[in-house]
Formats: sequence, structure tokens, C-alpha cells
Amino acid sequence: MLFGSHWKSRYKNTFEGAAAGVLLWFFVALLACLSGALGETKNVIQKDGEFDVSYNDTVTSENQTIYAFNHTVSRTKTEGVRVSVDVLSQNLQSPILFVIRQKQAVLSFQVPLILRGLYQRKYPYNHLGRTLCQPPTRAASETQYFFVDVSTLSSQGTNYQLRVSRIESFTLQTDTTFRFTASPSQPQYFKYVFPEGVDTVIVKVSSDMTFPCSVMSIQDIQCPVYDLDNNVAFIGMYQTMTKKGAITVQRKDFPSNSFYVVVVVKTEDEACGGPLRFYPLRPDELIDAGNRSKTLNVVVSPAIKSEVYVMGMLFCLGIFLSFYLLTLLVACLEKKKAKRRELLQNIDDTSPAETGQIAASPNEYGSLESTVSSEAITDSAPSVDSATSADNYMERSVWKNVGRSRQESLSSIEEDDYDTLDDINSDKNIVRTKKYLCVSDLSRKDKRVLSKKYQIYFWNIATIAVFYALPVIQLVITYQTVVNVTGNQDICYYNFMCAHPLGALSAFNNILSNLGYVMLGLLFLLIVLKRDIVHNRALACHEVNALECGIPKHFGLFYAMGTALMMEGLLSACYHVCPNYTNFQFDTSFMYMIAGLCMLKLYQKRHPDINASAYTAYACLAAVIFFSVLGVVFGRGNTVFWIVFSVIHILATLLLSTQLYYMGRWRLDSGVLRRMVYVVYTDCIRQCTGPMYIDRMVLLVMGNIVNWSLAAYGLIERPSDFASYLLAIAICNLLLYFAFYIIMKLRSGEAIQCLAMVCILFTAVVWGFALYFFFQGLSTWQKTPAESREHNRDCILLSFFDDHDIWHFLSSIAMFGSFLVLLTMDDDLDTIQRDKIYVF
Repeated sequence: MLFGSHWKSRYKNTFEGAAAGVLLWFFVALLACLSGALGETKNVIQKDGEFDVSYNDTVTSENQTIYAFNHTVSRTKTEGVRVSVDVLSQNLQSPILFVIRQKQAVLSFQVPLILRGLYQRKYPYNHLGRTLCQPPTRAASETQYFFVDVSTLSSQGTNYQLRVSRIESFTLQTDTTFRFTASPSQPQYFKYVFPEGVDTVIVKVSSDMTFPCSVMSIQDIQCPVYDLDNNVAFIGMYQTMTKKGAITVQRKDFPSNSFYVVVVVKTEDEACGGPLRFYPLRPDELIDAGNRSKTLNVVVSPAIKSEVYVMGMLFCLGIFLSFYLLTLLVACLEKKKAKRRELLQNIDDTSPAETGQIAASPNEYGSLESTVSSEAITDSAPSVDSATSADNYMERSVWKNVGRSRQESLSSIEEDDYDTLDDINSDKNIVRTKKYLCVSDLSRKDKRVLSKKYQIYFWNIATIAVFYALPVIQLVITYQTVVNVTGNQDICYYNFMCAHPLGALSAFNNILSNLGYVMLGLLFLLIVLKRDIVHNRALACHEVNALECGIPKHFGLFYAMGTALMMEGLLSACYHVCPNYTNFQFDTSFMYMIAGLCMLKLYQKRHPDINASAYTAYACLAAVIFFSVLGVVFGRGNTVFWIVFSVIHILATLLLSTQLYYMGRWRLDSGVLRRMVYVVYTDCIRQCTGPMYIDRMVLLVMGNIVNWSLAAYGLIERPSDFASYLLAIAICNLLLYFAFYIIMKLRSGEAIQCLAMVCILFTAVVWGFALYFFFQGLSTWQKTPAESREHNRDCILLSFFDDHDIWHFLSSIAMFGSFLVLLTMDDDLDTIQRDKIYVF
């Protein structure tokens, strides 16, 4: 066998050089024996390669070229080596095979390189660039050898160009930005070593180009390095990116205290939300992908230290504990004022001239009514108001035995068994269809029955919470485990620029910020409990104000609202363990609950006898959540779904409007159309008369305008975020009803006390700021994970919390304030008899 060139080595006088020469001669002899055994003759050409030198050679099936390189590596410095190959010939019969043999690794690839995309598309690349894996060395300095073998099965000569070069900036420096270019056939990766005292870093990769789509990966220092589109997901952590990507890396996950940052450009842009431009006519047709080079920047920065974690947790606790202290302070002031009023009352009771003092004052509509001062009313004194009906007398006679009745089991009380009047069923049509209704007209049922009815709201939502939360917690733990095991960062839609891990959790700050919902929900339950206890004591003492004055006190819905707020915090925290498309309803389900319960409570205030039962209310809310899931799964771009939903939305609005206008005194049966035609004929055609209940009609007309407009918007625009669209419908209706309630309250001559006014103003301001941070949109699962990361931003508060965390803080405070508004807005009526309080 003849050799095209002789083996020369600059280290021939050393033991290493001699050993390498012996090994190479043995390898060549082995190839010769194999070739002879197979009856073939192949020329093996061996060359001593040099760095930064381009080799333009030709290879055929008759010859094989081996390039030998060596370089010195040290324990303190890692030098990258990059091999670049370019095929100069066209219309190749067979590809060229390159095999790079190192001390502890083997890298092989063919040129042209065929990378596959979706639907088995094939993209050929004639120009390749690969970085060689550099395993760590134990010696202070060591000379390592590697060989590049070039061969082909093509009988025709194929021209190629080979160049091996050193990478001077192979090791990334902390807080130093490095700029580079990558393509599908020329991936790049760099090494980073943790500095002393740094346990966590954030690797940020950015680009001014949206496409081509790329992948950034964090891999351990081991060979081989997976740096192609078809294998980059095999190991380590990885995520797709367009303009921005970030991964938080912890030292504990890498025993060598170092890792590789790998950047790969994908062959297609579909994974990043881009179009698929190429459609092959034949399955085996090769497609020219064009220029898919991308310029990127990488920087590695230290993450926050443990002190920042502690500061963030203390800040979060401090904010919400301050509300407990403020509530305690207000309670102490109220108690002090109550004692002062009691002292003044005792002083007034000693003056005979004042005990019978009667004041005449105008009511809401200008007429003068006689009212007795609260100091002069005793349990045995009859009502001075001559307009008091027999209903009030019967109510007082029932409540004189309230102590004995309270001892009876409420489980034996049914709503159908207890009505204030024996002929209540026939009397309902008379009372509820009056032109001007008072609260006394709609609070005629036994108070114990209604108390039991509204307590069911609390027990039902507590049961729902348990059955809903347990599988949710189990599922999100599974999600987090999958993310940690697979390393796929595309599963969860975090704000990766501000995602601080703790233990197995990837974004602890987004979970911690939900603490406000739980703490303020618990505080609201304590406030309601205190009011409930005070009210029960007043009933036990037969106080007239508690028995006959003010809005009837039923606290079941308030307990349900507080529980819903706590569950919103828990489920929002579960959602932010791994926020994504499949579990978004965890974050919104109890938002629908809260909006629905607030509307029910607002309606219950002046309609306690005819408010919806817990079973009906939760069934309707379940239907809302059902449509929310359908919309998220099937609503995007589905015209049929939007038509069906819009029709259902409008029909539900009309049915609810009818129910509210007629106070439930109508029937949905086969004769409803006939009655509708009759009403239109008599009231609009035969004689044009205005509506009997003008205030109710104004509210319902405005409500229908708003809901029809929202239905038309959904049908025309078909928003991709259906869950938020549905929540917007609920919030718009709640705000409309609340504004109507406040306007009618002021129009009726009622006042809003100082505490309620402060709560209203404070809540409005906080809601404004909260919505500003909500619409910042740091991530969105309506887009691909790579597109979502374009919205990621750095932390803005204590280097720990981002915009969405501040939304959590402010929205929990705003919801708590909204609940306080509902709780206190009618406190001014506590001394007004119920037949003087108008229904609207």
C-alpha cells in the first residue's frame, strides 16, 4: 500500500508523539487488512492538520483522508475548537461522511446534512459548523489529539473545504454580553463556570430578529453535546425563542459547577408561531430552506440572593398583616364610640322630658312621618307609627320568643312550611306587583328559614372548594414534576425574566403574591363573623332596630364570598405553579364565583324573600364555567361556537330581565308567547302606556344594551382569550348593577356613611392601579411559548416581584375593599324601619 504523504509530527521526539504515531500506524494497518479481506483497495491519506488553515481536497470511494490535530488544554482555561465543512461540488451521488475522533468522544455527520421538519420535509445544508465537546481534564496541562476522517461512497470525486479553528470566547463571562451567529447547520454553544459565591444565574439570550425560530438549551458538561434541531431536546433544559429567552440555572443541578449554553436555529418556524412556507410536491423532494442565519446575544447574570427571598416574603406578609392591624384599630374605635353612645343614652334616660320626645322629619318623598328616637324605644313599647301594619305586630310577637326558637333544630325548618301569612301564596301576586315596594314587602318570610337558606351558600361553596382544589393541587404538582424531569420550559408560560425558583417550584414569586387573597379573605370572614355575633346578640335582646329596622341581616352570602376569595388565592397559586393553556380555568373559576355572588348579594339586600337559592345559583355558575372550558378549547376561530354562544347569551339576558322585572311572578310555559303578544297589543298598540316599574325598566334596558353589545363584539371579533371575555361580561354586569344601586340609593334620599364612602373611594383607586398592571401582559398562552416570551420583562419591585405579582397584590386588596363596600354601604339604614326603605 502506498501513502500519499509521510506522517510527520512536531512531537516526534516526545513519548506522546511516538505513542500517537504507533496508534495511527496500527489503525492504518487494520484498515488495510480489512480492505484486503474484502477484496477492495482504498487509499488512506493522512495529513498533519493545523488550526485556522483551510483544506480544499477531493474525496472518492477509492480514498480516505485523515487529518490529525492536537492542542493543549488546561484545568483553568477551556479552549473551544470548531470544525467547519463546506461541500464545493454539486449534484452529489452520495454524501461525504466526517468522523471526528476525540479522547472521550466521537462526533460524526454527513454533508450535505439533511434535517427534517414537519410532515417529513427535508432540508439539505451544504455548509456545516460544529463545536467539539471539551471534556474536563484533571491535569494542570494536557495535550489532546483528535482526528478528522473524511470518506464517501461516491465514485466521482467530491470537492470539499475543511477548516478547524479555535474559539477564543468559548467561556462566557458573568454580566458580559457575547454576540454570535447561528443557523440550523451551524449551532453554537458556550461554557459557563459558576463564580465563587454565586449559586444561581439567569442565562438570557436575545435577538433583534423574530425569525428564524431558535432553541436555547442548558446542558451539563458531558459528551456528546446535543446541538442539532432533531436532538437538542434530549437532555438538559430547553425552550424555544424568537426575540427573547431566559432560563434560571442553579449550581446544585450541575455537579461540575459549570454548564453549556447551547443555541440551535430550527429548520422551520412553526414552533414559534411562524408560517410553513414550503410544501413539497413529492415526499422525497429536498427543499431549499434559504438563509436561516440568526444573530443573537447571550449574557449570564447572577440571580437574586437568599436575602431577597426573605425580603420579598416579609414584604408580602407585612402588607396584608397591616390590614389586620387597621381592622383591629377601627374595631377599637367603633367599640369606644358605642360605649360613648351607651353612656349618653343612659344619661338621656334619666331625663323624663326627653324619654317621650318625638321628632317629625320628612321622608324620602317629602311627606312627614312621626319617628321615635331610639333611646325611647323599649321592648314593651308599641310602635308610634300609625301606619305600621299587622305584619310588623306579628313579627314582633314571633321574635319575643326568639330565645326559645333559636334552640330548636333548624334542620326541621323548611322554607315552604314557614311564611308570615297563611295566605302568603295568594298574597305574593298582590304584594310583589305593587308599583312601589318596600323592604318589608319582600322580607315577610321567617328569618330562621332565610338564614338557613343563605347558609347553604357557604356550605356548598366550601364543599365545591374541597372537591375542586384537591385534584387541582395534584395536577399542578404533576405538571411541575414533568417540567423538572423533562427540562421542557415550553410547558409553562412563566415570565422567565423574573421567575425565582424555590425548591421544586420554578416561579415562587408568582405563587407567594397570591397570599393576599387568602389572608384578606380570612380577614373578611372574621369581620363578617363579628357582625353576625353582634346581630345575634341584638336579636336575643329583642332590640327593635335588629328586628324591624334596616336591611335584613343574612350573612350566608358574605361567608361564601370570603371563602371564594380565599379559594381564588389558592387556585391562582396552583395555576401559577405551571401556567398554561390547559389549566387556565383554575385561575378564573372562582373569579366567576365571586362576580356572581356579589351580584346575588347586591340583589339580596332588598329582595331577601325572592333571591335565588344556592342550588340554582351554583348551577348557573357551573354552566358559565362549562361554557368557559368549551370556549377555551373550541372557541378560537370557530364561527359556529360563537353563534351558539351569542344566541344563548342573549336569551339568558332576556329571561333574567323578565324574572327581575316581574319579581318572579311569571311562568315560562307553552302560553308565554301568547301572553307576550297580549301584553304588546294592550300596552303598545291598543293604548300606549309607559312601564309600571320605571326604575327597574331603566336598569334592564341598560343591562340589555350592554349584554347585546358584548354578544355582538364576541360574534364579530371572536377574541382568542374566551375566559377573559366571559369574565369581562360578568364584571360589566356587576359594575352596572352596583352603579344603579348607588344612584337609586342616593335618589331615594338615603345616605352613605363615612366608612362606606372611604371604602368606595379607596377601592376605586386600587382597582384602577390593579387593572393597569393586569393589562401589562407579561405572558399569554394564546400564543406559542416563544411568542409569549417576547412579553417577558424584568422584576420591578424589590428585584423579586414583577407586574403580575403587583396585580395580585392590588386586586386582592381591591376585592377585599369591594366586599367591605357591600358589607357597609347600607349601615345608614340600621335605624330606619323597613316599610320606609324602598326596593329598587
